[in-house]
Amino acid sequence: MRVLTIAAALLACAGAAQAAYPERPVKLIVPWAAGGDTDNIFRPFAQALQKHLGETVVIANIGGASGTVGAREARGAAADGYTLFAVHDYIHLTYFTGVADVAYTDFKPICSVASTPSVLTASPKTKWQSVPELVADAKARPGAISVGATLGSTSHFFPAIFEKAAGIKLKYVSYDGLAQRMNAILGGHIDLTDGNLTQKGKVQAGQLRFLAIATEKRSAEIPDVPTFKELGLDVVYAVTRGLLAPKNTPDAVLATLDAACAKAVGEADFVKSMKAQGTDVRHLGRAAYGEFLKRADGENKALAQELGLLRR
Repeated sequence: MRVLTIAAALLACAGAAQAAYPERPVKLIVPWAAGGDTDNIFRPFAQALQKHLGETVVIANIGGASGTVGAREARGAAADGYTLFAVHDYIHLTYFTGVADVAYTDFKPICSVASTPSVLTASPKTKWQSVPELVADAKARPGAISVGATLGSTSHFFPAIFEKAAGIKLKYVSYDGLAQRMNAILGGHIDLTDGNLTQKGKVQAGQLRFLAIATEKRSAEIPDVPTFKELGLDVVYAVTRGLLAPKNTPDAVLATLDAACAKAVGEADFVKSMKAQGTDVRHLGRAAYGEFLKRADGENKALAQELGLLRR
């Protein structure tokens, strides 16, 4: 009888401990430097998330090796809900291109947060004002036009898709994240990069030039910028960001995070911040995000193979 009483007490304590999550600050690993798109999206999201978790959410920028350093740290963290991982499509691409040994299956999904359409962005020092002019120049000078990219990531695949659709050859220059690529293109060290509406102000100031947006229809934010489709190129591309947790994180903790995420994405300040960054709020709950990741993994593997970049 006493054994049963002790067992019941232990179960009650375990349940209380589990129900108490979170009891201390939560670390959110962003595998890129501060100031890049992923960081700029997850900082306002962290503010909204902590409101609904009831504990502080601290951003930890752990850059390096195309996001791999941060991914490895997140994978090796304790599976207790106190280390989360800010991720986007690169998790599939770096794995299939052999850049990283970390796969999305090393984690458990929590939720998706936002989706950002890509915009082909040029240095104003280049001579072309349109994609047709760029394509004509690239065909006349194969491999001469430089594009800044984080190799094996979305900023590599987006121009590679454009390159293939247009039948041209570009020269890739590797940078570890958007912040470095932006510095390079603003300094005139590269001709092109994968940009987005976050750079709208720099375009208006004449520091950058938008050539085409990879959406089905023109964006109301930049109505003068054509889509690739209307230029005869089948290029549609966006970067979807979300939250993952180490693989063995308890279901009860994941459920708590999922519920907090669902409320956080609806916070007015977060929605306003995403609009200012030219990003769509895109929320998928734990189950739906898991299905999205599975589908995206297959699509990105096929894309890597089609582009000749598949290494595993």
